[in-house]
Amino acid sequence: MDQRDLEQFWKDDEEAHRDNCFFRGHQVALGIRMSDECVFAELGEDGTPWKPIPKDRRIELNKRYNDKAERIVGKRLLSETLPEPDAVFPETRRIGEVFGGRYVYQHDTEWLEQSVDTPEALEALLDRVDRLDIRAFMLPENWEHEKKRIFETYGLRPAPMRHMRGPVTLACSLFGSENLIFLGMDEPDLYRRFSDAIARVQMEMSAVMDEEAGVTAESHPGFSFADDNCCLLTPELYRDFGLPVLKRIFAHYSPNPDDKRYQHSDSAMAHIIPELAGLDLNGVNFGPTVTVPEIRRHLPHARIDGCIAPFTFMRNDEAQLRREVLRDIRDGFEYGGVNISTAGSINNGSLLSSMRLIMELIQENRR
Repeated sequence: MDQRDLEQFWKDDEEAHRDNCFFRGHQVALGIRMSDECVFAELGEDGTPWKPIPKDRRIELNKRYNDKAERIVGKRLLSETLPEPDAVFPETRRIGEVFGGRYVYQHDTEWLEQSVDTPEALEALLDRVDRLDIRAFMLPENWEHEKKRIFETYGLRPAPMRHMRGPVTLACSLFGSENLIFLGMDEPDLYRRFSDAIARVQMEMSAVMDEEAGVTAESHPGFSFADDNCCLLTPELYRDFGLPVLKRIFAHYSPNPDDKRYQHSDSAMAHIIPELAGLDLNGVNFGPTVTVPEIRRHLPHARIDGCIAPFTFMRNDEAQLRREVLRDIRDGFEYGGVNISTAGSINNGSLLSSMRLIMELIQENRR
């Protein structure tokens, strides 16, 4: 693939992304754009991919990475700008904290600590959440002052809240995975109450940030979830817990056909897909064992963002990468709406040379 091939690839790739990647062009769309995590292995630099690093260091690494990316794949992939420190809004409390959890860094990444471990403790927690003033709990004391100052200085408003940790993953963190499963079987009323509380709190938190951002559900539609742990539930248990949360939030924020309705669950959750069918999702990213044909059977309008195993890409396993990419190219032409990427995050260790290989395979297998 020479420079002219690279230019043609990106021209054709832009066309391939039309109509939510359902455009029947000459090649299947490429969703991979790498991630900030990848700079360390690519550049041979020490660093912790999941922890924040100083602004100047981040920009310097990203610029060096982009110089290399431009040579190898013909495009600068990572952001080279970050907001000024005094243009960053104060942190608001998050949904896990509403339910008594605490976000901590362990093993160089962020975790949400468990807050309750018995049905009795959960019931008491839900009673407290019912009485909570969500707005007062979310916003720090200096919020109004900082919001006004940042707007007057930079013309910026806070971002609306259009994404959440999925309801099953959130509940497993707060209550424990086995506890949640047993709760669904042994105390279905409390199980459903927990689900309802998650939906209500997320709606209230999103409404608070809508007001702060100066938007509405109609002016800024769309919502997405990241719910890896949905794979732990049976379809029946998911139907009573996870599904009602998505239904309620999508009904408010994504009522129109083109409004974003997105689910990320990079796990073996194929048994849950029939439950998602009624939501008419238009974007998904599932686990590497969940393939295009079984997704498309239940989700006819969803753009499928990748089935490549993240560890295949991270290990730069050329033979396996070829097999998985060629499979997805074939499925892309047969079923439509495939955006070739990893079934989950793009991790440190994933090299630009592997991205280049994927691009070559896509270009060599045009129609």
